[in-house]
Amino acid sequence: MTSPVTASYFDVDGTLISTNLVHPTLFYLVNQGTPVQTAMRFGRALLRAPAMGLAELADRRTFNELLYASYEGMSEDRLVLLADEVFDTVIKPAIFPHARSLVRQNLERGHRVVFISGALDFIIDKLVEHLGAHEAISNRLEMKNGHCTGKLEKPVVAGPEKARLIREHARDHGFDLEECYAFSDSYSDLPMLSVVGHPAAVNPDPRLALLAKAYSWPSFDLRASA
Repeated sequence: MTSPVTASYFDVDGTLISTNLVHPTLFYLVNQGTPVQTAMRFGRALLRAPAMGLAELADRRTFNELLYASYEGMSEDRLVLLADEVFDTVIKPAIFPHARSLVRQNLERGHRVVFISGALDFIIDKLVEHLGAHEAISNRLEMKNGHCTGKLEKPVVAGPEKARLIREHARDHGFDLEECYAFSDSYSDLPMLSVVGHPAAVNPDPRLALLAKAYSWPSFDLRASA
């Protein structure tokens, strides 16, 4: 079987779905074993909220690490058990109306479609399956004795690290980056977009929209239902 000749790399939050990393986390926080456990986890998460707000503006990696610290002590079995419900309740309803069509277009061109996201592997893999992509590059929680330590395994998928991971993935699969595609909604993903030969803006924020216009990059809006 001949492997695809190139790849399309998709950011997820804001690009293919309207949610962000916080929404699945909130679902897990409110679905703990007892009301006391839920209250304790919410309390700890609220204490981190100011630091997370600053980190989101300045350093996506730190934001990811602070957010996923909220998972400390959660059972791996429970995380996986609830993943289907998280997907059906939080992720699936948030998929943009034309996301499947854009993914399908790239599949039909023979591209290997890869989602690259700061989301957790056991959740994003369900989106991969649902939209018919090939694989995901995503974050993984560190586990010890069946429970989350509150830390992420390296590499942490966030910010400029996405560009390095795309380069590494393309090299490992023999893809020419000049022939690869990348899609994102955020100016913060400029490193990821710049590393490929065919960047595209999807539901772009104002700065990315201006940049895409200046460089004549393709721009898509997947949010319209019509």
